[in-house]
Amino acid sequence: MLTVSINEEDVKLPEGATLVDAVAHLTGRELNADGTPVDGGRLGVAVAVGSAVVPRSRWAATELTGGEELEIVTAVQGG
Repeated sequence: MLTVSINEEDVKLPEGATLVDAVAHLTGRELNADGTPVDGGRLGVAVAVGSAVVPRSRWAATELTGGEELEIVTAVQGG
């Protein structure tokens, strides 16, 4: 297991986890390898590692090693 910080909270993920796994953990949704929801719905999520935003096209290729600080924000309607 490795530990990362997601929105300032320590979270344990399996070794070899990627940003796709981190987003799935936070949202509680099953995601395809490309970061899209398996159910076909919309996700409305943005991810930053440190201070750098990572485009969804790079989520699966961004392997976590432990110690990263992730910010994952979700768009909400009616704000």
